[in-house]
Amino acid sequence: MISNILIVDDDPVQRRLLEAMVRRFGYEAEVTDGGEAALARLAAVDGKPIDLVILDLVMPDVDGLTVLARMKDAKITVPAIAQTAHGSIETVISAMRAGALDFVVKPVGAERLSVSIKNALRFDALEDEVRRMTRRASGSLTFKEITTRSDDMARMIRLGERAAKSSIPVLIEGESGVGKELMARAIQGSSDRKGKPFVTVNCGALPEHLVESILFGHEKGAFTGATEKHAGKFVEANGGTLFLDEIGELPLDTQVKLLRALQEGEVDPVGGRRSVKVDIRLISATNKNLIELVKQGSFREDLFYRLNVFPITIPPLRARRVDIPDLARRFMARFAAEEGKPVRSISHEALALLSKYDWPGNVRQLENAFFRAIVLADSHELTVLEFPQIAAQVDGFDVRVPAAPAPLSSTGAVEREIVRVEMRDPNVLRLLDENGDVRRMEDMEADLIRFALAHYRGQMSEMARKLGIGRSTLYRKMKDFGLNEGDDVAA
Repeated sequence: MISNILIVDDDPVQRRLLEAMVRRFGYEAEVTDGGEAALARLAAVDGKPIDLVILDLVMPDVDGLTVLARMKDAKITVPAIAQTAHGSIETVISAMRAGALDFVVKPVGAERLSVSIKNALRFDALEDEVRRMTRRASGSLTFKEITTRSDDMARMIRLGERAAKSSIPVLIEGESGVGKELMARAIQGSSDRKGKPFVTVNCGALPEHLVESILFGHEKGAFTGATEKHAGKFVEANGGTLFLDEIGELPLDTQVKLLRALQEGEVDPVGGRRSVKVDIRLISATNKNLIELVKQGSFREDLFYRLNVFPITIPPLRARRVDIPDLARRFMARFAAEEGKPVRSISHEALALLSKYDWPGNVRQLENAFFRAIVLADSHELTVLEFPQIAAQVDGFDVRVPAAPAPLSSTGAVEREIVRVEMRDPNVLRLLDENGDVRRMEDMEADLIRFALAHYRGQMSEMARKLGIGRSTLYRKMKDFGLNEGDDVAA
């Protein structure tokens, strides 16, 4: 989703100029004529979120410094760029102390404003990512750190907030890489176990002969190699949360002991003489259909009902593409800072590419794609060139990268091969054929009707009206081209 910028200025001429520049840069823009209206818009729960504020400091009702102060009091963390016709040092210092990220003097030039906007959005994304990572490490991550513009994801977050208010067992379902552990950490960070131990166990990575020992612990000498006592993950999580990831991978005999531990609130260490009481909050996760595993006999039905008390299903990234731009800015800011690269922005073409890709590896794959892109980047902006593997799988983008290392010239210098990037809009008809000759009118007409058939989903009256021909003519041409009403193929 494109960033939404709120322009706050009492001068109608300045509002129009700024709005035109912001839209020309490729952002969306909203305008208000005063501080009170701006604060009301920022506090509104409905409507599209505001990503940045361009704020005039001198306004008749509520001035810009007061707006910044009230934003801080209300914990509104939207970044702000201050602007005024009077660019004195005192004014700049006052604006920065009040919370503005940058300061521009009217009338601001297009290039200066563009750089300021990019820097502000990047800084906000980096600050947000650092805050999220810090709270995750301290066990205080909350649902405020899971930003989303997707209605489906927002519903799952509301479910998680309700689950956090009790100790009910939660089962988080979803494909690999969607963020199941992040949801589990947010549940803990929003509960009364905030700051307590959060112990993660990947059940699919446990050696089968050590599963019981790792989960429940063992006594010294309990088996060959047990040279010292081991507490086990249940005891480590005592007082906090135990997160069992990929729960469907647990062996059946371990499932029996897990069920008893959950029912009795105690575990039996391997080789131990007495049970150990534990107080844990259990959150489990799976990327498999546990009901199917129950039917197949590889997962215990009684354990399934014990775990599946409060299910939360996280949608895959392809079902919430509106979150891709925000995630992209976060990952870009973080990796650029970690790698010391001066990357400030991502091109609209690259964002369009990322939004069209299906992301089978979900958020984890997107994160790794940005890590690679930042390493490859040589400029201040990420482009399609930095995502060659993604572009190769998306219609309309063709990135050709040299398959072999660049050869050496006769002088020993490396000959740099130019990387060609071809972008084709799949909704545009080709005028030339494979041989470079102009295509026949009949072939282009068939493509046009085929595209209209898919675009208007077989609504023949609408198709005929938009194509400017009669229905009988449309039916005849479709018959000539071998097309049927049920076809749904775009050119």
